[in-house]
Amino acid sequence: MIYADAKKRAAPYGKIVAKLPEMRRDTVMLIHQSIAQAKPAYVLVNNRSVGNAPKTIQGLVELLRANEPTSSQ
Repeated sequence: MIYADAKKRAAPYGKIVAKLPEMRRDTVMLIHQSIAQAKPAYVLVNNRSVGNAPKTIQGLVELLRANEPTSSQ
């Protein structure tokens, strides 16, 4: 999507305008791979992808918590 179109679609950034569950799952998978390899993971989140960066981060945190490996693994 063109940047200007994404900006227009997401404004005024107060809510999620497009759910991207695959993007969230992929991000969580990469974070878990990073942890397994003892390497840092940096996740950059902005408003353009889904409309509200804080809510996107909250969703990622919830997904990470739901998919935490158990201590027996």
